[in-house]
Amino acid sequence: MRNQNWLPSLFNDFFGDEWMGMQHKHASVPAINIIENEKDFRVELAVPGTTKEDFKVNVNADNELVISLEKRSEKEEKEGDKDKKEGHRGTYLRREFSYTSFQQSFSLPDDVDRQKISAKVENGVLTIDLPKKEVTPAAPVSHQIEIK
Repeated sequence: MRNQNWLPSLFNDFFGDEWMGMQHKHASVPAINIIENEKDFRVELAVPGTTKEDFKVNVNADNELVISLEKRSEKEEKEGDKDKKEGHRGTYLRREFSYTSFQQSFSLPDDVDRQKISAKVENGVLTIDLPKKEVTPAAPVSHQIEIK
């Protein structure tokens, strides 16, 4: 035997894709862009097929922006398959479902206005706008220092 992984290979040939999760070729991390300009920061995550209900975005007590994604999906069945599924176990040989979970944290700079952070999902892209605080330069105050 040249290939010690013959059993998973046999099941892959018969059922297709992975066997018992030994390969994670579908696992991926969303592409993330972070853009800065004079007025704000923008975080963009490319996650096709998601909706706003799939995401949670918050700022935690450690001043970190936390982005979480959880998506569950299951392929639709034909009406005839439903009866087979309910009636007895073992009717289908393959049924596809997926569960995707992702969480990423970013430390926020001190100049981000935490109260004005906004987020939206459009065309599979989550965009988070992080406005910077308006900093008004303080007028230099001069004063005399007493010499003792």
